[in-house]
Amino acid sequence: MAIPILKGTIQVPGDKSISHRSIIFGAIAEGQTTVKNFLRSNDCLATLEAFRQMGIHIEENGNNLTIDGVGLLGLQASSKPLDMQNSGTSTRLLAGLLAGQHFDSQLIGDASLSKRPMGRVIDPLSEMNGILLAEDGHLPMTIHGEVLHGIHYRMPIASAQVKSAIILAALTAQSETTIEEPLPSRDHSETMLKFFSPESIEKTGQTITIHPGHPLQGQQIEVPADISSAAFFLVAGAILPGSKITIEKVGLNPTRDGIVRILQQMGADLTIDRIDQPGEPMANLTIKAGPLEPFHIEAADIPALVDEVPALALLATAAEGVSTISGAEELRVKESDRLAVITSELGKLGADIEEKPDGLLITGGKPLRVQNPDLDSFGDHRIAMTLKIASLLVDKPVTIKDDDCMAVSYPAFVNDLTTLIKE
Repeated sequence: MAIPILKGTIQVPGDKSISHRSIIFGAIAEGQTTVKNFLRSNDCLATLEAFRQMGIHIEENGNNLTIDGVGLLGLQASSKPLDMQNSGTSTRLLAGLLAGQHFDSQLIGDASLSKRPMGRVIDPLSEMNGILLAEDGHLPMTIHGEVLHGIHYRMPIASAQVKSAIILAALTAQSETTIEEPLPSRDHSETMLKFFSPESIEKTGQTITIHPGHPLQGQQIEVPADISSAAFFLVAGAILPGSKITIEKVGLNPTRDGIVRILQQMGADLTIDRIDQPGEPMANLTIKAGPLEPFHIEAADIPALVDEVPALALLATAAEGVSTISGAEELRVKESDRLAVITSELGKLGADIEEKPDGLLITGGKPLRVQNPDLDSFGDHRIAMTLKIASLLVDKPVTIKDDDCMAVSYPAFVNDLTTLIKE
């Protein structure tokens, strides 16, 4: 089996995190919000459907949305549980928003999501007088809408989802809320809230203060291409000999651009053409294959690249020397135990990869060779896409179990990848 060359220009789907938040903030704003380049993935559609169940009129035109906002307390009780499917973002952010509403709600999810811990969001919301009931901290979750009060919360770990849940709850609280982060995490909620209601948020360093009582106003949003989806093409372009890929309008939020910094650390042939525009920063990224040096990722780096770790593990197999990832224990409670799964599945392809309690140790520089062709994504979209890129590097055909889970974040991933393949 010959290793293909990837060449061409591509625009990956809109950013998943920003797409979720565009619906949430548009729904609780006053007036109309338009969204361009919305990501029509399973996760984001779960958020969209939940808000429709709560009385929000959302008009769809391809990847563009028009949302008629109802204000902070204008949502209506759903007549049935809100199905979060496989979306941890939908679950945690809606838990925060619904805790301060005037009605009760129930959140449910699929088997995978129902295994993921929700205690980290229930605890701070409970401190705000929220009533969230979930057996052993897992879905299903019943939320009794209550009048909330502000808190001063020092987050034990950096988590954008938990931070966002507190921010959304704080918008309806009776007093100010202050959040202190131990490390910077992705700040899309803060950026978007500032866009919709500048008076509602104040940020100094890693301390965020929410001032309740200010209305949000509808806005026009262009969602940049998702850097977490772009990551798979950045990795593929860097390691498939002869390849050159340009990815257009990629979001380069400084709390999310960890993979760009790692590629630069490795000496990758990466060109960044920034786009001058308001809102979230964007750039066209061009990656060419070439020699790579190993990388070293520590706990402080993880928040800016947490979703890219599986792809980075594959990237490390092509670097000459030993790459290390530490401080990444959070990956054990994602859609799968990503540290264990990426170790086992890349191991089937002959990767020299060792699992650590909080990370990985990867010795690269040797071609991958199939040891076991039966790969398993464990229903995790980021694992499935990583294995699909890995399959281009090996000498024999492989199968990937449950690879349809890629639709969670990137339904057209295989089609887009195919357009770049030059035999």
